[in-house]
Amino acid sequence: MEQNGEFRAEGAGPIRSYSLAELHAACATGRILEGRALLCDEDCNLTVDLGGAVGFMPREECALGVREGRVRDIAILTRVGRQISCCVTGFDGERFLLSRRLAQQQVRDTFMARLRPGDVISCTVTRLAEFGAFVDIGCGLPSLIPIDNLSVSRILHPRDRLQEGMTLRAVVREVNLELARLSLSHKELLGTWEENAALFAQGQTVPGVIRGVESYGVFVELMPNLTGLAEWKAGLTVGETAVAYIKSILKDRMKIKLLIADHFPTLTPPPPPRYFTQADHISYWRYSPEGCPKVIETVFEVRV
Repeated sequence: MEQNGEFRAEGAGPIRSYSLAELHAACATGRILEGRALLCDEDCNLTVDLGGAVGFMPREECALGVREGRVRDIAILTRVGRQISCCVTGFDGERFLLSRRLAQQQVRDTFMARLRPGDVISCTVTRLAEFGAFVDIGCGLPSLIPIDNLSVSRILHPRDRLQEGMTLRAVVREVNLELARLSLSHKELLGTWEENAALFAQGQTVPGVIRGVESYGVFVELMPNLTGLAEWKAGLTVGETAVAYIKSILKDRMKIKLLIADHFPTLTPPPPPRYFTQADHISYWRYSPEGCPKVIETVFEVRV
């Protein structure tokens, strides 16, 4: 269920010009179009460019939840200059009447309504905050991946892992149709401890990112779901790249012991995620190796 069908994220494709015949047909069929918000007036109504034709979007039609007071006007103002999904609802002379709310309602009623915990969907990162990453699941409908659900390895801010505009796969944890919200997770797609550890071997020297510096050691992220512990060394800074020698890999204790040989500022942006599964549904995920006393797991469905 990863493919969201026609409900792509806003800005995921190029803006095109629509003929008058296409716009009239879209009004009759409910087809979702995409334009660019040109301006927002003093009443928070949007003017939208549809590739030559100009549309008018009343404030209450600018997003699902505006009518109910759940969505603030700042969410409308910040669409100016950006691509925006919409449906044509009618005509006012030569001006087309538009609704983003109806496009998002289609996402809720047609796409979200059939989702269940464990389903894997695609989404696009729209904003990064200290507590998580906001993503577009289709037509600008937002959801949140909390920072603790981005990876097993801990990070200080989602920007350490993601960039705005990045396309992700995410797992549905909970569906709230009333609020048109999904609770999402990402770490379950980034591999178990064993899958990640299998990429490395004792005696190798590899790069990693310093995620924590404590008196008893330095945490070095080798993969988003794999962190090793190095002996303490002076002069290290969180976020730097470490050149780490792998002293040992201890499966039964889920530990990798490292020795830092060098370190330098991290200059490159975070790479796209590496996914260890292409499944479209996950019922249960266990990060810990079998027999390991510490169990890290996610249950999406109650197993019988």
